[in-house]
Amino acid sequence: MKGLMTLEELKAEVSEGSIDTVLVCQVDMQSRLMGKRFHADFFIDSAWEETHSCNYLLATDFEMETVGGYRSTSWAAGYGDYTMKPDLTTLRRVPWLEGTAMVLCDVLDHHGHEDVPHSPRAILKKQLERLDQMGMSAMMASELEFFLFNTSYTECQRAGYRDMELAGTYNEDYHIFQTTKEEDVMRSIRNGLHGAGIPVECSKGEACAGQEEINILYADALTSADNHVIVKNGCKEIAWSKGKSLTFLAKWDTDKAGSSSHIHQSLWNKNRTESLFYDSGAEYGMSPLMRSYLAGLLSHASEITCFLAPFINSYKRFQSGTFAPTRAIWSPDNRTAGYRLCAEDTKSVRVECRVGGSDLNPYLAYAALIAAGINGIENQLELEPAFQGDAYHGEDLREIPGTLRAAISALDASDMLRSAFGDQVIDHYVHAASWEQKEFDRVVTDWEIARGFERA
Repeated sequence: MKGLMTLEELKAEVSEGSIDTVLVCQVDMQSRLMGKRFHADFFIDSAWEETHSCNYLLATDFEMETVGGYRSTSWAAGYGDYTMKPDLTTLRRVPWLEGTAMVLCDVLDHHGHEDVPHSPRAILKKQLERLDQMGMSAMMASELEFFLFNTSYTECQRAGYRDMELAGTYNEDYHIFQTTKEEDVMRSIRNGLHGAGIPVECSKGEACAGQEEINILYADALTSADNHVIVKNGCKEIAWSKGKSLTFLAKWDTDKAGSSSHIHQSLWNKNRTESLFYDSGAEYGMSPLMRSYLAGLLSHASEITCFLAPFINSYKRFQSGTFAPTRAIWSPDNRTAGYRLCAEDTKSVRVECRVGGSDLNPYLAYAALIAAGINGIENQLELEPAFQGDAYHGEDLREIPGTLRAAISALDASDMLRSAFGDQVIDHYVHAASWEQKEFDRVVTDWEIARGFERA
């Protein structure tokens, strides 16, 4: 696709002078791009093979705090290096940055050059290898929502993230005229991503003023996760370049809708020519394999939530009547359910997980969903009957964990995920989530002061 390039094509463009900088990136636990800007001449001379980064990049929080207690790295261990190994299949132009290309990297141990087991890309690749051994591949897509502001990032920060001006003034879900007012940013995002080799389907207004959604073409799971992190970074950079800002925070305002990252998923044969989820003679067109896969998602719904909703704020999104789910049940074409059956009775039949917020790490979320689905297939789990009606008010329905604390407990106790990911990986992410909880428990919030300053 236009935008993607080979190393030889990069060499030609460097020789012509059209590219002079290469971003060499890895993905951290928070799904941010971390890495270095190489002069293109040095990259094509040697750095295309490998470079290095500090191993603290997979053991910090949002503030880049060197959190203690990780087995993988510490002050006592000296915070050594990881090896960043460029995956040249991800090499691409970055149209919104002058003279710039980008490549994503796998993260390897500096000594043995093995995959770092808790690196997000390695976690997903491990689950995809399990599927490959079963003769299957995963197709996935994540719909990303965000809020767009006319206020710049610098202005937002200086104002303490108060009184920020949204790009819209009223509900703009599917609204053409309102989104026309935001086209200076959204058109640049669509065209910029397309020019970077990311197949954009469309953008649309979402359920609140200033809320947008960007949809990327269904793809194999690894490509989809790679696209996801580039999309997030690109959207921010393009908004910044226009003096505006946007946020992928799952719930940026108490009175506004949350922002989601719905994940569509299905299993196909190895060469992705036939959906293994489709059975023309079955109810809803769902094959027995699909039914077991979905049963696995539901059976382990609480355990995987921490990878779908990784932060304190993530859980503020789960509110009745907001199109964010509160119940981990399945239902055909029902947006009140945590797991929605889409395209029933067609070859495109698939599961849409509606639990995840726009703050998730796609590699971790995809891997957790696949692991749960594999467990359902291996154990031939029986799918419960489909729910009908309003899941927000249904009785005796499986609930999505309501807090990060509850999700951490479910993750820590998950035999399924410990078997799929390894104890070391689960302990690493339990520690990361526990640090977020501990920091929130420590900090005094504006809400507490406003509520109790005079009344206490």
